[in-house]
Amino acid sequence: MSVPVTALYAAVLAILVTAFAINVTATRMKLRISLGDGGNSLMSRAMRIHGNAIEYIPVALLLMIAYELNGGSRVVLHIAGIALVASRSLHAFALWRSDEPTLSRGAGQMLTRLTIAALAILNILKIM
Repeated sequence: MSVPVTALYAAVLAILVTAFAINVTATRMKLRISLGDGGNSLMSRAMRIHGNAIEYIPVALLLMIAYELNGGSRVVLHIAGIALVASRSLHAFALWRSDEPTLSRGAGQMLTRLTIAALAILNILKIM
């Protein structure tokens, strides 16, 4: 069975994660920090943007693929995929701009977590 919807969002999110990784490397080069954050707030934020994406995206994609393989709604999968791309982008944009907690950053975090929770519940319901 194919999983075209999940494949689409996996590809888009992979591009996003790659952009975040490139940003870490570029920031390292600009600041001349070879390891860790060097006590630099900008470097720390670049690392956390990438790290947060790596922590949440794989779980979300795993839930999406399970849901799709079990015959889940394509509309629901598109909503989840769009929510993930938007939430991870919003979080990254807000964190890059400031160390301080912001409404945008919190919204990005919350939307990511709500999407993962919704996908988990949908998977449970699908197999019951």
